[in-house]
Amino acid sequence: MVKPFKEWPGIEDVVSGYMGGHVDNPTYEEVKKGDSGHVEVVEITYDPAVFSYERLLDVFWQQIDPTDAEGQFHDRGSSYTTAIFYSTDEQRKIAERSKAALGESGLFSKPIVTAIRPAETFYRAEEYHQDYYEKEKEHYKDNRARSGRDEFIAAHWA
Repeated sequence: MVKPFKEWPGIEDVVSGYMGGHVDNPTYEEVKKGDSGHVEVVEITYDPAVFSYERLLDVFWQQIDPTDAEGQFHDRGSSYTTAIFYSTDEQRKIAERSKAALGESGLFSKPIVTAIRPAETFYRAEEYHQDYYEKEKEHYKDNRARSGRDEFIAAHWA
């Protein structure tokens, strides 16, 4: 989820991490196994004068399967479920409207299950996770090609 956001003007930083669980300073292994209750997230710093919160949501929806409650593509389990974590009541309202509009759009035959939750403590992922798509280009490219993500995106957002 880092690469799709980093490509836009107004996006100042995208950091991989974890949120929403019950363990302080979780490790990737704890998150991946589902032991910590966290989900993998990205923390996005952006200039709202250049890139709006609504646009962040648009990019987000176009990168995920919002109807999959069991994970994302070939990444399965609770740590890979989708969620929008909001920081303000205004963000919550915008996210809820965006989710409702997506559900009413007819793009998906199943309900939109992406959770909208209040932001909690963000834990930065280990350094090897940061900008993984740049550090491990071939592995990232191969993994993404095998995931089915690109075909899903093309089928729903072409």
